[in-house]
Amino acid sequence: MAGRGHNSGDTDATGAYSVTADELRAFVERVETMEAEKKAAADDIKEIFAEAKGRGYDTKVMRKIIALRKRKPDEIAEENAILSMYGEALGMDIFG
Repeated sequence: MAGRGHNSGDTDATGAYSVTADELRAFVERVETMEAEKKAAADDIKEIFAEAKGRGYDTKVMRKIIALRKRKPDEIAEENAILSMYGEALGMDIFG
């Protein structure tokens, strides 16, 4: 099963994968370090949005822009076309 033991091929006399405390500790510590870095980055991002909000920017729209920049232009165009079509069907002028 993926994720169990390790893949170095080391086995004990019974054929089971062996686990070394040092190797396991190293993996755990690497994950803990990355988790701490992830939290620090999330805190930094939160501060950037607070600063932008303080300067009058709409952070909800900024988040949407950031998400859109990760997508392909043709995916965005298709979604906008469908959104416009649905809006028209409901009597809404979506893109004014």
